[in-house]
Amino acid sequence: MTRSRTAALLVVAAALPALLTGCSPGGTTGVSTAAGGGAAGTREAAPAQVTPGSGAATSGSAAAGSAANPASVNPLSAKPVSAKPVPVPTGVTAGYAVVDVTTGKTVAQARQHHRFRSASVVKILIAVDYLERRRGAVPAGDRALLTRMLRGSDDDAATALWRRGGQGEIVRRVARRIGLAETAPPPAAKPGFWGYTAISAADIALVYRYLLRRAEPRVRDFVLGELRKASKCASDGFDQYFGIPRAAPRPWAIKQGWSGYGATPPVRCVRSTVASYRIGAVTMGGNPVDFGRPVLHTTGVIGDRLIMVVLTLQPSGASFTKSAERVTKLARDLYLSLA
Repeated sequence: MTRSRTAALLVVAAALPALLTGCSPGGTTGVSTAAGGGAAGTREAAPAQVTPGSGAATSGSAAAGSAANPASVNPLSAKPVSAKPVPVPTGVTAGYAVVDVTTGKTVAQARQHHRFRSASVVKILIAVDYLERRRGAVPAGDRALLTRMLRGSDDDAATALWRRGGQGEIVRRVARRIGLAETAPPPAAKPGFWGYTAISAADIALVYRYLLRRAEPRVRDFVLGELRKASKCASDGFDQYFGIPRAAPRPWAIKQGWSGYGATPPVRCVRSTVASYRIGAVTMGGNPVDFGRPVLHTTGVIGDRLIMVVLTLQPSGASFTKSAERVTKLARDLYLSLA
């Protein structure tokens, strides 16, 4: 057999699967991967840099169906995940980060290093610090405080543990241990205000990665176990099933945060008479933290694959209900962008 005939037969053999199936070996329909499939593969492998306010256009009934039903999509499959641009609602300042736990890559982010006041998200740090400093069995009374703080976001429980742990020293210890760059204690004038701790989306994503990958099993299992049992109604009567719980299917472990909406949930239709402690923006190392506008945060682990942290400053005077709707839409859009 001549060399030319041998070469011709090899070409036919290589092309045969495409002739039988109508697809190229790479899965495209006769389109060169240099123009299409190769670019898509590159987007999956590299983290997406997401800019607030940019829109992602979708087409076709499949995309519309996914947007209508987040539970029908599964970004938690074995393939690498990457995000499409997600718009931030008008009037909202958002910092978010989504991390693929398997690869350790941030697959979606916007202003992930921007500082926000933590509200109740700092309760994760309080729990981690307590458990890592205590080597023996946790007393029943303290276990009850931790459970109330993590499941129902109980403020009184958090305050008791905050005072006993040395207030701002809790934040400093955890920041040093995990390597948190933007996290800092409350302003010196407000040492008892644990909700004024400065955090960023990038730092809170690191906290979840620490719990999943580096923390002692007893610490990881307790904290994430309680967050998986987060109650729909928080201890103060607010509905804390906004954001991740309404954007992604179970299982998830969540820690939410809200501040600036008074002490009474909107369903009771009563304005809070509690004194307001708004002190405006405070600059910390050139990265200001706004203590005036309402904040609403949703953070957690979705399945065992994704970490999602969405921190937001809402418009001045915004209602809790409207703020929750905006955060839920942002979290849902982020989740669907990874499908």
